[in-house]
Amino acid sequence: MMNSDSETVSGKLKSIFFASPNGLFKILLIQITAISVKWTEPEIVVKGDFADMKEDETYSFTGHMENHPKYGQQFAATSYKSEQPTSKDGLIGYLASDRFPGIGKKTATKIVDVLGLNAIDKILKNPKALDQVGLKAERATMLISGLKENLGMEQVVIGLGQFGITGSLASKVFSQYHEDALEIIKANPYQLVSDVLGVGFATADRIAAALGFAADAPQRVAGALLAALDERTETEGDTYVEPDDLFNEARRLLGNRGVSDDVLLQAVSDLVQHHRLVSHNGHLFPKRLYDAEVQIARQLAGLASVKEHVPSTERVAEAIKNAEANLGLEYDATQLEAIKMALTNAVFVLTGGPGTGKTTIINAVVHGFAELHDIELNPNKYKGSETFPIMLAAPTGRAAKRIAETTNLPASTIHRLLGMGIDDATYEERDLPDGLLIVDEVSMVDTYLLRTLLNAAHPGVTIVLVGDKDQLPSVGPGQVFADILASHAVPSVELTHIHRQDDHSSIVPLAHAINEGELPQDLLQRKPDRSFFACSADQVPQVVQQVVAAAARKHFDPLQVQVLAPMYRGNAGVDRLNPLVQEIFNPAANHSKQVETASGMVFRIGDKVLQLVNNPEQNVYNGEIGKVVGITKAEKGHGDSLTLDFDGNELQYDRADWSKITLAYATSIHKAQGSEFDMVILPLTLQSRRMLKRNLVYTAITRAKRFLILVGEPSAFSLAATTLAANRNTGLVEQLQKAFGVKAAAGDQTTAEPEYDDAPEAVVKVQPTPIQAEVPSTYLTNEMVARGDVDPLIGMDGITPEMFMQQ
Repeated sequence: MMNSDSETVSGKLKSIFFASPNGLFKILLIQITAISVKWTEPEIVVKGDFADMKEDETYSFTGHMENHPKYGQQFAATSYKSEQPTSKDGLIGYLASDRFPGIGKKTATKIVDVLGLNAIDKILKNPKALDQVGLKAERATMLISGLKENLGMEQVVIGLGQFGITGSLASKVFSQYHEDALEIIKANPYQLVSDVLGVGFATADRIAAALGFAADAPQRVAGALLAALDERTETEGDTYVEPDDLFNEARRLLGNRGVSDDVLLQAVSDLVQHHRLVSHNGHLFPKRLYDAEVQIARQLAGLASVKEHVPSTERVAEAIKNAEANLGLEYDATQLEAIKMALTNAVFVLTGGPGTGKTTIINAVVHGFAELHDIELNPNKYKGSETFPIMLAAPTGRAAKRIAETTNLPASTIHRLLGMGIDDATYEERDLPDGLLIVDEVSMVDTYLLRTLLNAAHPGVTIVLVGDKDQLPSVGPGQVFADILASHAVPSVELTHIHRQDDHSSIVPLAHAINEGELPQDLLQRKPDRSFFACSADQVPQVVQQVVAAAARKHFDPLQVQVLAPMYRGNAGVDRLNPLVQEIFNPAANHSKQVETASGMVFRIGDKVLQLVNNPEQNVYNGEIGKVVGITKAEKGHGDSLTLDFDGNELQYDRADWSKITLAYATSIHKAQGSEFDMVILPLTLQSRRMLKRNLVYTAITRAKRFLILVGEPSAFSLAATTLAANRNTGLVEQLQKAFGVKAAAGDQTTAEPEYDDAPEAVVKVQPTPIQAEVPSTYLTNEMVARGDVDPLIGMDGITPEMFMQQ
């Protein structure tokens, strides 16, 4: 039964029980002056999306009564407004208050005399209305600013609510457009798709329909193109899209397969002309990503061009010899070459798989650089304005902790190094000091973050980028680490010889075998550090429970036992496995109190949790794993809070912050990048067929330090090992080769053709994709299997992996 939303409550705001830090949702205590429903108490709790609210001011709310299962009767407001003064004296007093500096009683009286009792509405609608009053320009500007600050956001929030934009989304829209939000939306609601994260084409389309936009309006066609482009770049990681692919997706969004190429080409031309798109070599880029790739290439080329103060061969050799003595190591020929190149080039790239000695190289470079530049490896000596000139960084907190532990030097996340805020797009302008910057796990770094990092560097900073090119690419757009290597523009070394392996190790060889597209014959056999439990998808939860229970009996630290799953849904997914593992390591029976989130997730003291967003103000970042060390429960739940410990950093999370964390007993493989665990449990089934790629399973396996437990269907592991992930469409290789003056090698998928021109005529005419008659659509192809169009086990009903094992 739907609520009528026609009930009203008016009253004075006595207290704000709760205010979301990331949205507009608030819970208020209102002292009632008028109410349209039966209510016997003098006060009522009102909840909803509100702008800035001030205690002791009067508001009117429209909505309906709601019976919350925990907190009882509340008024759920769907709209509201401030009760502005209705009398002349009241309005004069309001304008003469300390809310509006510079507006005294005399000026306020003049405003009301000239503009009347609806003076505020007139000024907000048209600030030039104040010209009739004759105020000085400075005073008029202050008044308009004060009214917008006090009432402008409120009007925008109310207006956005009428468009169905509420909650955190309304907050994002207001943050993007401020008081101009409603005007911008009315002019072109499709602008929301590109400008505001979380607004999809369907939402913009609904608003546009309500505003009377035609189905073939140019704004709608352009909006569909931008929405399709954003989907490919921000979700799938490409930095450009082929025009015919983009056009087909735009037609789908428009619900009109008959939209002509000419109409779409005109929309593209307009977008190029207005600097929303870039057409380059027949590819279509979002302007921001094209610019980012150009900036990365130019910045790297500029940094690499510095040849001053390069140490002599003799000094480098002596520094390496001393590093060997200090670290008790002897480097092989490839390692020696890598160390020399890192110490003699302003930019150097190091890659290699697990156990190949990347950490060894990092340590040698740190010691060698310190000796060559007379740096004492003691950060405590650098205080005040002087900065420690050896900077170690990684994309995640756990990866930064690992590099700190291996070097015995401080390390930080890239975000913290750069002073980046919660919103990655805003950060303190910060220049890195002269010295050495080593960035580990660069395969996780996306195009935007690398651009920001390099923009903070300058000639005088030596940069060493370290990573494993075969791991999963970044969650965000691009594949910057792989592209830098593929460009052959930057000095680099690939380590291939496995050093970190004892006689009983089978995990590292397994990872390397999978990286070659092979599964060892003994995959299903039990090893001292590896086991395989073959089971169906339905049996995965039970098997994982048994494995985790065995680990608990052997007193494994829950922080060091990690279930890694390719997907969130399904029997082998994160959402299904997290509470099962929680109940083993931290059962409800052991606790007298726990808290539950709005989504039904339960937290108890001792729980392992994962941070989901960057929060540099509290020094905790996306991907960090912490522990619940305290729970505070308050009356009616409004003051419930969690105390979390992230490696000694204790933080208080109120209920509004709980959406920033999740249980971490099971996580996605992407979230585990940059981390290592004593025991990794990896369930794979054909239910997640679309996700099963070689780099995914390779990344998961390389997270295991001591024990690896494989669970699920052998055919799923086989499919993953033999299925290469498609390379992302990016333009960075070309831009790097251009910036460095490197000719494209044979086989490079890059064209160093004409310079991009943002004029409309630069748009390439799109030809329909021809049907390849030589491959009849009724034939089963590898591509069809990889896309998940056809089950690869078609015709094999009733046949099990065990049957093959017995042959």
